[in-house]
Parts: sequence; C-alpha cells; structure tokens
Amino acid sequence: MAGEIDRRGLLAGGMAATTIAALSPAQAATSEPALTRIAFGSCAHQDKEQPIWDRVNAWNPELFIFLGDNIYGDTQDMGVMRAKYKKLSEKPGFRTLRTNARCIATWDDHDYGVNDGGFEYPMKTESKALFLEFWNEPADGFRRSHDGLYTSYVFGPKGKRVQVILPDNRWFRTPLTGLSVEPEDRGQYFVNPDPRATMLGAEQWQWLEAELRKPADLRIFASSTQVLADQPGYEAWINFQADHQRLLDLIDFAQVENLVMISGDTHYAELSRLSDGVPYPLYDLTSSGLTQVWEVFGPNRNRIAKAPLAPNFGRLTIDWGPKDPAVLMEVQMLDGTVAISQRVPFAALKQG
Repeated sequence: MAGEIDRRGLLAGGMAATTIAALSPAQAATSEPALTRIAFGSCAHQDKEQPIWDRVNAWNPELFIFLGDNIYGDTQDMGVMRAKYKKLSEKPGFRTLRTNARCIATWDDHDYGVNDGGFEYPMKTESKALFLEFWNEPADGFRRSHDGLYTSYVFGPKGKRVQVILPDNRWFRTPLTGLSVEPEDRGQYFVNPDPRATMLGAEQWQWLEAELRKPADLRIFASSTQVLADQPGYEAWINFQADHQRLLDLIDFAQVENLVMISGDTHYAELSRLSDGVPYPLYDLTSSGLTQVWEVFGPNRNRIAKAPLAPNFGRLTIDWGPKDPAVLMEVQMLDGTVAISQRVPFAALKQG
C-alpha cells in the first residue's frame, strides 16, 4: 500500500493552505496548571440510566474527552435530535461532570445522525449546528469556520503542554464496503485498498499534518473509531487502508513524538499496540461504552489487553516528574475495578 502513496510528498507543500487550529500553543496560557488527569469515553445512550458518571466524577478528572455516540440520534429530524441532547443534559452525573471538569467532544455515527454513516448523510450541516450549540462552541470558534468538526486543543504551560487532536471521521468519509449480512464472529466491513477511499478528506489532512508539527510535550490523538485494531470487521481506520498508512507514515516522516491514541465506538474496551513499521510503539486505548456493551470482542491481532464486557471509561494519568515522565493508560469499570493499566514512559515515544 505504501507504494501507492507518495509518503514524503504528502508532507510537503500543503502547509500554507492549512487553517490555524482553535487554540494554538502560542495561545495557551503559561500560567495554566499542567493537566494530570484526563478521562474519556464514548457510547452513552440517552434513554438509559448512566451510573458510570459516579465513577468518573469520583476520579475527579480535570478534562473529559467525549469520543462520539454521545447520544444516539440516528435521525434526519433535528427536532428529534435536539430532544435527545436535552435528555443527556438532564442526567445528574453528566451535569456534575460539566460543572467540575472541562469537557470537549467529537462525534461518531449516532450523534452525527446515521448508523455507520459518512459524507452521504444529508443533514450533516444541521446536525453540526446542534452539536456546536450543545457543546458551547463560541460563535467565532474554529469549528464554525470549516466543514466538519475537526479541531485541536492545547492545555498547560510550556514544558508540560498537552495537545488533544480531535479528527472528524464522518463528514468527509467515503462509504464503507462489506457484506450485506454481518458474520457471527466479526463485523461486516472489508478493508478498502482503493487509494482514493478516505477517512478524512484532503482539507482535513492538510490541517492534521500542520497540527502534528506543532510543539507539544504529550499528544493525544483522540479518534471516534479505533486506529490500531488490525481487521475487526467493524468501523475502524484500517477500513481505509490508504488513510491508515498515511497516518502512520505522517508520524514517521514528520518526526512526531510523544503521541498516544485513544478511541471509542466498539462497545468494548481494549488496549492495542503496534510495533512493526512505526518509529516507536504506538498505543491505542479504546473505551466503550459508557452505557453500551456488546457480547463479544472483534478480532484484533494488535490487542494486548482487554476489559470485561461491561460499562467503562478511560483514564490518562500524566506524571510530569523530571526524571521519568510517563502517561498511565487505564480503563475503569462500572464496579470500580481497573481492568487495563499500561504505563508508557515518554522516553518510549521517541523517534529512533
């Protein structure tokens, strides 16, 4: 696949046209305290009880990243969509979280508006407007200046600067290919080898390439769908082979360091690690769902840990110690147990 894409060429020449992110490192207040506790999750059905928020709030995160399927909208009727956002807003634990922690969000298919949907969804402009209203995007915010929802944030002072990148995996995405009937042991979708098939689209790729060149002491690539799962059959980056390889190549050739990945969507929690063909081991911690749970795991040869099939949320604890800084990647279950725990030193996230 790499032979079909000009790997070094994709990194050159596109910078001038790239839009500036919502909050650049230069805009980050140097007096802002360093982040140490980041929680994240996905797949919260508004019609269900959401006791997981008690666990989240007890952990006292400084930041919560919503990775999509924050409601199950699945409609072209924006009145219905608005009512579902209202149900989420009335959940006591959710209200407590928004009071006590900074919350940022992207969407996945269900809050985008259609199951497994991509660029073909006809109401995406209207859905985006509701999303931005609900998540309090400023009237002059970066997300209002372009198609799709992609954005990034920078938190903390120089030397302890955390960059959170939130791509949009829906607005520009090519339709999926696969079986009309889902097999019993995996999802129905195939890996699409067509180099023209895309997850992000050209405009968003330009933006992402610029973001990954900005200075940061820890980067969190926060994807609504899994990045490193190799062939689960469900929605994942690997379904778009050209874009999947392009992302790995970008990390390599742009000399991107101190990068970890988090993801949602799958209705189970697992930790994936990719060591082959990349400049340093890449980690993708999947947390799903806050309410939604499947009965089986999809295939994934890059899986190194998995959690019980039950509601859960993800945790990133950052140790800024001067001798051995590290990020602790964990999944906590509804019953309070920590089912996945992986300490990743910053020293292990360097280009060789």
